[in-house]
Amino acid sequence: MADESDFFSSKNVINSISKEDRDQTFYYLEAIKAFARTTYQSIYVIDYEKKGFEYVSENPLFLCGHTAEEVQKLGYAFYFKYVIPEDLELLLKINTIGFDFYEKIPPKQRIFHTISYDFHLKNSEGKVILINQKLTPIYLTQSGKIWKAICIISISPAKSSGNIKIYKKGDNKIFEYDLQGNFWKTMDKITLTNREKEILQFSIRGYSVGEIAETIFVSPDTVKFHRRKLFAKLDVANISEAIAYATNNNILI
Repeated sequence: MADESDFFSSKNVINSISKEDRDQTFYYLEAIKAFARTTYQSIYVIDYEKKGFEYVSENPLFLCGHTAEEVQKLGYAFYFKYVIPEDLELLLKINTIGFDFYEKIPPKQRIFHTISYDFHLKNSEGKVILINQKLTPIYLTQSGKIWKAICIISISPAKSSGNIKIYKKGDNKIFEYDLQGNFWKTMDKITLTNREKEILQFSIRGYSVGEIAETIFVSPDTVKFHRRKLFAKLDVANISEAIAYATNNNILI
């Protein structure tokens, strides 16, 4: 039977931390706490040396009735308690394939990669929500092992769990894991035209189709035309889903 230790790869065992490595973390949590106060997303910091959470931000939506301190104390037992069974198996698989992937990356490149995936949480009231987690290293040991990582949690715009992707900073390629075939495939990152970005940005600000048309000096039909192209490109049904997808996948930059 799986247990909490299954979330920690034997390929990433940390037996000791050098003074040089420890010095680089001085006061870093204060910056993360400040960031957590400014975002609707939930922030976790994972410590792979201690095999638990070093920090959990206050966000009731993702705490399943617990306080942040309680979730921090629970650590990975939180997932065993609130992730639906089939998705718990998925998370264990992601852990394995994720560390296998990182093991093949040159150590100095590992910190530039982010893994993203979706799974279902079932809270204390029995309500199931699909959430997205993005996890990226923030500190590596001198040997290149992931020591601390930041995990960003938000409501997922996807329709089902999975959707395992790895992004590299500054790279237009995305690595996506095929769960049926059990292999990584490479795909191009979705890019938006300047007009599509413009319409999305005004939509985020709450502008209607008519207001967007008036602001950018085109007809409402032109705005609708670009929105339809945008929906098709992102494989979404409406502007709310488009906004969620674009912000969640960081494609508005």
